[in-house]
Amino acid sequence: MISAAPVIYILIFIAVVAMVQGVYLVIFGKSISMDGKVNRRLEMLDKGGNREQVLEQLRKEMSQHMRSQSIPIYSILANKAQKANIVFTPPQIMVLMAVISAVAFVMLTFLTDLGAPVRAAVAVLMGVGGVYVWINRKANKRMSMIAEQLPEAVELMVRSLRVGHPFSNSLQIVATEIADPLGTEFGMISDEAAYGRDMGETLKAVAERLDNQDMRFLAVAVSIQQTSGGNLAEILDGLAKVIRARFRLFRRVSAITAEAKWSGNLLSVFPVLALILITLVKPDYFDEVMESAAFIPACFVISAFLVLNVIVMRALVNIKV
Repeated sequence: MISAAPVIYILIFIAVVAMVQGVYLVIFGKSISMDGKVNRRLEMLDKGGNREQVLEQLRKEMSQHMRSQSIPIYSILANKAQKANIVFTPPQIMVLMAVISAVAFVMLTFLTDLGAPVRAAVAVLMGVGGVYVWINRKANKRMSMIAEQLPEAVELMVRSLRVGHPFSNSLQIVATEIADPLGTEFGMISDEAAYGRDMGETLKAVAERLDNQDMRFLAVAVSIQQTSGGNLAEILDGLAKVIRARFRLFRRVSAITAEAKWSGNLLSVFPVLALILITLVKPDYFDEVMESAAFIPACFVISAFLVLNVIVMRALVNIKV
């Protein structure tokens, strides 16, 4: 008799991830997504929002996750949730994980014969893991879009400065012309500078929050120009060329290492897939060895080697640019 349990676990986990995305879109809608074509800050202003109120709302959304790092389970999500700019508040994400875990527990109860403690543990792992996978995917996508938009934004500032606009107006032009996610970020920088915050300090804070090296370069360039003077347009023009060259190099490195990454992923996933297929084809294949005293220690050793394999493979193809 073929065991369908592994396939059921995979399908339940996929359903959990899809459910998280569905709940997010149902509650907030696509228009609130930070990786869409709409500049959310301008949309909020168009709806009648006060500039100060919009800034406060966006600032709260973009910093709420790191302020909740002290929550035990949520600490593993805080950094990714901040980069993804998830609109869910930390308590809402915790409730979402609990609800998803409960749904997974019910599905495991009806579809498997696992004991209650094991079902509960697997359900919690699926709830937390599903939310983490979803947030990590959105964070990576958003950071990639910011990196791609930044050279264009800096070049737009250069053109604005060369026609005589002050730097504050250049930021405002970027905030108006560039789509999200970078458009809203620069809009917040412009608003904070308008309310008296130091421009270099504001840019540095955004760079640290996004953990973006190119934004750090921009913050340093503006700070140096503020203290020592110089032609800011020429400085930013050179910076734009450097950022675009780094971006091209990064894409080239990604293309070169793509085959190695897929090979690493295949080598990492293959043992798990082999175990699932063996279990499906011949469920009693491991029955004899399971009675051995060395079976459990061997499982731990194999698991450790699999984890080490994933770490080594990622390190080999993770080339910093």
